[in-house]
Parts: sequence; structure tokens; C-alpha cells
Amino acid sequence: MDPDSVARTARVPHGGTTDETVLDFSANTNPDRPDGVDDVYASALAAATRYPDDDYADFRAAAAEYVECDPESVVPTAGGLEALRLAFEVTLGPGDSALVPEPSFGEYDREIRLQGADPVAVAPDEILDVDPRPHDVAVVCTPNNPTGELADTERLRAFAARCRESDTVLVVDEAFLDFTDAPSLAGEPGVVVARSLTKMFGLPGIRAGFAVATGDLGARLAVARRSWSLSTPAAAVGAYCMRQTDFVEDTRTRVARERERLADSLSEQFDVVPSDAPFLLLDVGDRDVRSVVETARKRGVAIRDATTFPTLDSHVRVAVKHPDENDELLRALADV
Repeated sequence: MDPDSVARTARVPHGGTTDETVLDFSANTNPDRPDGVDDVYASALAAATRYPDDDYADFRAAAAEYVECDPESVVPTAGGLEALRLAFEVTLGPGDSALVPEPSFGEYDREIRLQGADPVAVAPDEILDVDPRPHDVAVVCTPNNPTGELADTERLRAFAARCRESDTVLVVDEAFLDFTDAPSLAGEPGVVVARSLTKMFGLPGIRAGFAVATGDLGARLAVARRSWSLSTPAAAVGAYCMRQTDFVEDTRTRVARERERLADSLSEQFDVVPSDAPFLLLDVGDRDVRSVVETARKRGVAIRDATTFPTLDSHVRVAVKHPDENDELLRALADV
């Protein structure tokens, strides 16, 4: 991290609310979690009086099965954002350049600037066609947050090949990829994949995730990783969750069904952006975004003001939850 850049960099707004009196549609986390997690956590907590085994062999094995890569390529991290920071720390320095999608996850811009590097914004649907040669790093988010579109796998692999030819490290944020049946780029040479267990498994407070990279790039990540990067409970719960394949499939089915139902209903009032993710981006047109957000909250539902994402000035984002909760969302947004 570049010390001189820290003073020039600000924190980034996120969704999520601690107000338990409202339904939270502002954060894109699964409202369900796998059966058995409580017991796994309790057992691991009893072992937390000792330092974790810094090898994290079981967690890495589970992660490797989950994304189909070599366990030796897995680098455990405290959430997907920690994986992203680690990737930028080992690839960027002052004066370097990084391609980033915009609008997208605001932490890319912030984390790149903290290294003293310069983010170069490109529309998410155009980034795979950009020449990576002038840049040290390129970032792709798939499905993209907040727009929800999934990158075409063949185009993404072709872009990865062009990045290798130009010695540009490709960082692929797959935080929402497990809500789709698209394959991971984990293990692709010259690529750092960042994964989060927050979204699919409904456990944002656990802070568990991982990065995947091979060769010299993977070795640099492994050396730079903080010691004891996962707590004992986070490692145990994370490994357990990644082996719950029926839970993942059931979640995908529910999200796809409810996303389509929500999109159909909401399209009567708003311009709904097509999505492959567990959320929908809504253009509210000439309505005041703040008023839409405040009205929904007064009706018991928190939604995300998406004007905090660059280039969006008339948008809100809503998560996809259980059918009864989604009905509450529709009621909260009726006639806003």
C-alpha cells in the first residue's frame, strides 16, 4: 500500500442495514444458510482458544472442490474483499494503471488508488473488448455488481489470453458466480480469482473467502497473505458450506424463479436491467431516488440507493429473497 495515497482515498458506501425492524433488500446476501452451520460454528469456537493451523488444508481442499482447481492454488482470505486487496497489493504500485468496470463494485477503484495506481474506467459490457496492453491489471466482475450481467465465458477466456500476452494480470471477481452455472476461471494462468462465501451462504459476518492463482502469481499471493488469515470458526464454517451442493442448487433455483417474477412485476413501474445475479437494478426514471428509498423504508423495506455507483443517477438496487419477502418488496415499491 502506498502511504501517500491513503490520505487521498476515501471509504466506499455499501448496502446493508443494522436496523432489524426492516426487511433488508439493500445487501445481496442469501436469506438462508445451510443446515448444520450452528453446530459447526459452536464446535470450531471451542477450538478457538488456539491459533488456527495456518495451512488451512481442509478449507483449501473444500474451496478447490467448489471451483475445480488445485488446492495448492487456493489462498484463504477474510472475505472476497481481502482477496481483492491482496491481488492488488502484489500486482500494483504507484503510477501503475488498472482497467476497472464502471459502474461496478466501488472497492476496486478505492483499493487500486490505495496502492498509488490509477483506475481507468470502462463500461462493464465493453471491458472484454478493450486492449489490455497499456495496463498492469484488468478487473472483471461476473456477474457484475450492480448491473447483474454475466460475462460470456468464451469471451472472458479470450480476454484472459490477451492479458497474458500483454503481461497484464486479470483479476476476476466471482462473488456472485455461484448463483449461476457458469464455470470459474480459477486456475487459469495469469488470472487471480476472488471468491466470497458471504453471498451464497448468507454469512457476511463470518468474513470468509479466498483467492486462486497459479505459478509465480500464486506464490506471491501465498507469501503476502496475512498469517492466520481466517479465524478457526470462519475456516470450519466456510469448508462446511462449500460442500453443501444441494443447498447451492436449491438456492440457484429459487433465485432464478423469484428474480424472473420480481422483474416481471417491477417492469410495470420501472426499467428493470436484465440480471444473472441475486439482485435487480431498477431505473426509477424521473422519480427522486432518495424519495423512493425513503418511502420504501417507511413501508418496512430497505433498498440500495444505486446513485452511489459511478454513472448511475436514477437507479436503485434490490436483492432477491424468499417469495413472501419479495411480496413485501413489491408492496413497498407500489406507487412510489
